[in-house]
Amino acid sequence: MMKELMKTNIYDVEETIIITGSCLQHMQPEGFEKLKKISNSIYELCLEETHINMAITKVGGMLRTGKVKRIIFASVDKSPHCVQLHYIQDELKKMMNLDEIKIKNYVIVNDELKEIKPETISLSKNLSKLQENINK
Repeated sequence: MMKELMKTNIYDVEETIIITGSCLQHMQPEGFEKLKKISNSIYELCLEETHINMAITKVGGMLRTGKVKRIIFASVDKSPHCVQLHYIQDELKKMMNLDEIKIKNYVIVNDELKEIKPETISLSKNLSKLQENINK
């Protein structure tokens, strides 16, 4: 069963946590089942309802407990809201040292987990650079 990220105590975490868009379980059920095989500690977050800054603070608190060693962000593809899940790590890296935390990002397409590299996430926030790459 998924927990609501914003309603969960920051100390109620395991070594591996997964944060997903709240619609992922219903839109990509088989892909969601693959995530559950990685960890049952899954938190849902809807960035249509919650401002990203609130989520950053919440996840930062979870990481500061020292219990979390691995975090996975997973979303559906092509959602302007869910894409923000993948930006949380960059903001956290500006606030704290995450060298000891393993972070992975996935989008689920056709119920398959597709890993997204940090460079791709960074580029997605830089539209002028992305346009330059397209124009090449």
